Amino acid sequence: MLGLVGILALLIVLGLSLVITRIASTALSLTGLSYEAAKFQARSAFTGTGFTTSEAENIVNHPVRRRIVMILMILRSAGLVTIVISLILSFANTADQVTLVTRLAILIGGVVIVGLLAKSRIVDRFLKKIISRLLERWTDIDTRDYANLLHLSDEYVVTELQVKHGDWLEEKDLKTCNLIAEGIIVLGIQRRSGEYIGAPSGNTSVYSGDILLLYGKSKAIRNLDIRRSDEEGEQAHQQAVSEHRKNKREQNRKEKNREKAELQRNSVTR
Repeated sequence: MLGLVGILALLIVLGLSLVITRIASTALSLTGLSYEAAKFQARSAFTGTGFTTSEAENIVNHPVRRRIVMILMILRSAGLVTIVISLILSFANTADQVTLVTRLAILIGGVVIVGLLAKSRIVDRFLKKIISRLLERWTDIDTRDYANLLHLSDEYVVTELQVKHGDWLEEKDLKTCNLIAEGIIVLGIQRRSGEYIGAPSGNTSVYSGDILLLYGKSKAIRNLDIRRSDEEGEQAHQQAVSEHRKNKREQNRKEKNREKAELQRNSVTR
């Protein structure tokens, strides 16, 4: 009986860990991080795997994020102790091999179920919705829905891109890059020195080590991330510009067709 209690306690701790990291991910995303980045940092803090230097600075330099991560670290310590005790209780005093295998099967099955819940998009959306409402009601974290404000659908995302040596963006100003012609908007630039440039102008230069906050289609940003500073990179830029113009023409055509259909419906109703 004591062994089953230990297994149950362990599964409860794992389930609570899932909820805790979801709460932290949502809270961090409400401070301005993308949800994927927030989820990664929450899991890193909770598991103790740590961050890169730039990610650590993003946490330390932000008072709300720093407080969230500190709470995660405290909860991680308590969770590890509980897990160890639960494992000891689960498999201590197993008199025979059948009992041991049964308890092990129950533990593995429970862990699999918790893992499936952790990966479930339905559970993720449900928890995120509930947690956002609770945080909005009971905390002073900025809870505006940036996903809806920026219309993050139809493959549009807000994401970070780190400029590396040899990248196409390196040592260019934004006017020369002309990313807007590719359908990509630069919302801000985080310098290696810690300086942040919001809504940068066309004269702002991009350097190796900079982290760009970009808004655009995920495919376009992925292609930009792998683009190198050579002739092929310039050709890729021109191709991206042409593709964006083509998409804009198609959008304009669809919009004109919708307007024409609306006019026809109005004339019929009159």
